[in-house]
Amino acid sequence: MALPVLPRAFYFHPPDVVARALLGKVLVRRYEGRRLAGRIVEAEAYCGVDDPAAHAFAGKTARNAVLFGAPGFAYVYFIYGMHYCLNLSCEPEGKAGCVLLRALKPLEGLAAMARLRGLATDADPRLLASGPGRLCQALGIARETHNGLEATSRRSGLHVEDDGFVPKEIAVSPRVGIRRAAERPLRFAIAGNRFVSG
Repeated sequence: MALPVLPRAFYFHPPDVVARALLGKVLVRRYEGRRLAGRIVEAEAYCGVDDPAAHAFAGKTARNAVLFGAPGFAYVYFIYGMHYCLNLSCEPEGKAGCVLLRALKPLEGLAAMARLRGLATDADPRLLASGPGRLCQALGIARETHNGLEATSRRSGLHVEDDGFVPKEIAVSPRVGIRRAAERPLRFAIAGNRFVSG
């Protein structure tokens, strides 16, 4: 039975609210006719033009235009010359905001994820999608193919489902890997989950 896909209305809220609400939801990628899926266990909020660490801080550009559009779309960027990172846009159109998906607990298609990561098919599941770069590699997500996709539609090949799971406890801490506004407590994770990135 198909699980409900998170609707656009889910993403109309501020990034910190959406980041918390995404924990426990299931990210699904349709890849070569099969489902690759994982439970979102870690996410970071980026608060648009009010957040010096956000890509939208300097205003709208060709690179970050997705963030200023309608909520519920994939914003994918390339970092360190080697990794893609997947974000989901939030806030009403014209007001930029997004949530960076940092880690998944793999649920479906683990062997395919391992192959995409260049690992043995029986690799430790924690090596598959713990960290934003690993997550994108495990799901075959790239800017060229996924930036701007509508994540609120099952037809897009990339969406988020709700299977009713509710985290018992959410851990809140500063974001990692940034220099500006690094002290803000905008990193959210399912407390004690072993798939949260290091």
